[in-house]
Amino acid sequence: MPMTTRSRKIANAGKKTIEDLAIFGGVPTFPVGLHVNRPNVGDRAAFLSHFNEAWDRRWFTNDGPLVRELERQIAAFLHVKHCVATCNGTAALALVVRALNVTAEVILPSFTFVSTAHTLLGSGIKPVFCDIDRKSWNIDCDHCEQLVTERTTAIVGTHLWGRPCDIRRLEEIAKRKKIHLILDAAHAFGCSYEGQMIGRFGNAEVFSFHATKVFHTFEGGAVTTDDDDLAGRIKAMRNFGFTGFDKVEMLGTNAKMSEMCAAMGLANLQSIDHLIEQNRLGFRVYERDLEGTPGLFLRRREDEEKTNYQYICVDVEEKSVGLTRDEILKALHAERVLARRYFYPGTHAMEPYRSLYPEAGRKLPGTTEIINRTLLLPGGAEMSASEIHKICDLLRFIGANAAEIRAALAARNEDGLGD
Repeated sequence: MPMTTRSRKIANAGKKTIEDLAIFGGVPTFPVGLHVNRPNVGDRAAFLSHFNEAWDRRWFTNDGPLVRELERQIAAFLHVKHCVATCNGTAALALVVRALNVTAEVILPSFTFVSTAHTLLGSGIKPVFCDIDRKSWNIDCDHCEQLVTERTTAIVGTHLWGRPCDIRRLEEIAKRKKIHLILDAAHAFGCSYEGQMIGRFGNAEVFSFHATKVFHTFEGGAVTTDDDDLAGRIKAMRNFGFTGFDKVEMLGTNAKMSEMCAAMGLANLQSIDHLIEQNRLGFRVYERDLEGTPGLFLRRREDEEKTNYQYICVDVEEKSVGLTRDEILKALHAERVLARRYFYPGTHAMEPYRSLYPEAGRKLPGTTEIINRTLLLPGGAEMSASEIHKICDLLRFIGANAAEIRAALAARNEDGLGD
């Protein structure tokens, strides 16, 4: 991914005064929007080969051969006994909740995707929001333990940005309190914890294979577990409760993955090492370019564990950079760098939770602090070094001219021009 001197000069060109910024009428840096995590893709020929197999068989769904092969390969990749593929990650979580007979109350971080709380509440379960650790940004185990009551039946821990939560501590709490531990591994495919691949911890781990993930099946998800009985129940539940021909033994739904999605998954799994390496190279460009930039701190893993480098997360410190995260975001969006405030404003501050539990935010000081500092930048294997250089140039330019930019934004608002 290294750039030549000539291309580096081109990347630096264009923004000499703040009037050159698109937010103040200048020409946007990029002709089209750069999204957070444009889809990674493996080998097209491999996908079409699998697609043609399904086409020739006329077997497109209902536990087809491609789905079963994908499940086998994922289980082998993650060193786990069972992988049960589903139509999406939300359905996978719902199946685990039902199969474990989770009820009453479940503890989860507010700093996570809203679908987790939706799945619980939609199943008649009260989500109990837990704070996050200010260092790891994952679920705060001390607060989690304090929240356990006689009504608690499970904990859902999220591996944020592919960085595992404190699994051993959560397992110890769950075992001692005699409750279930479900792990949200949506960000963590290809990552490891204590030398073991994420996917084999807790009662079960849940993956999303949405198109923005490092490994995807267009749309899809999976449950992984070493529990034979749990895997069997989930397999039946994803297919209306069928356990055999004309034999329904439990309440179920339609959460099956299609053969077309499995074809994409098989192609991408074949390329996963290459995709992660491309992610790593892009991450290193960000790392070098942002090094020493005041107030912008790239979140990274400091250990030797495997990671997928899919998420480019920057911690914005307003006092050092001179602008809020949201002011930087407005400037980037105008340049068509579609960075995001991930999980903002926190699940507890979204409806219906804001109305149901209006006091929740007072118990989440870490979440409240971090939620206003998080900035996710475009990443993924499809990002070029040239694009990353330009994004970092923009960030440095914005930071170097922070006082002028803030004054200009304030003046524009005073003139009634708004945002």
